Amino acid sequence: MHSFDSNGVEIAFSDAGRGAPILLIHGFASNSAVNWADTGWVETLIRARRRVIAIDNRGHGMSEKLYDSEKYAAPVMAGDAGRLLDHLKIARADVMGYSMGARIAAFLAMKQPKKVRSAIFAGLGINMVRGLGGAGPIASALEAPSIDDVSNETARTFRAFAQSTNSDLLALAACIRASRDKITPEALGAITAPVLVAVGTKDVIGGSPGDLAALIPGARALDIEDRDHMKAVGDRSFKERVLAFLEERV
Repeated sequence: MHSFDSNGVEIAFSDAGRGAPILLIHGFASNSAVNWADTGWVETLIRARRRVIAIDNRGHGMSEKLYDSEKYAAPVMAGDAGRLLDHLKIARADVMGYSMGARIAAFLAMKQPKKVRSAIFAGLGINMVRGLGGAGPIASALEAPSIDDVSNETARTFRAFAQSTNSDLLALAACIRASRDKITPEALGAITAPVLVAVGTKDVIGGSPGDLAALIPGARALDIEDRDHMKAVGDRSFKERVLAFLEERV
């Protein structure tokens, strides 16, 4: 792992392979290793002759931990991603985000369109626009003295996953309590980069990929068959479809 200063926050990242660059942005409570290396994505993309840059979002992985929720807004985190590309002197890259990472990738595509050659929004469909509830119980679960003190089933799942990734629970609580900047259909309609939206058919978190793709000019939707939110990211058919999507721009 390497690191750089992103407007006063130390951000960790990995950089491997050679070829056209792709930036990978992981989901909430995960990190670049769990989301992208352990699922075989980094190896798959390197074999496809890509330069693979994977960021640890602020508050996650080996990046700096912050405890002020105002510092975790998605546009701010998209700023980290954009500055990483600047740090590496990469003018333009393909960008793939999963779940929270898809939301960050969307803000990068909207706010800094010249940096985004194409985008894959995975693990988050129409709920990118509709929004997701339940942040309060999840934050409380992360702050609880023990997982045994958590009775809410969904919140307990997030706490268990955060513990499995050795995350800083208080930093994650601050992150999930951050204000959710709205992404409007009008803003998505202004995205000019080619977009693929991919969500598992058993994913109850992300929402319909087709409904989101319909808001983005020329975007395509992919249903990742028989996969839930946790299992979809490493799916073989998902990888094959993404590689084909990227190959169109080689």
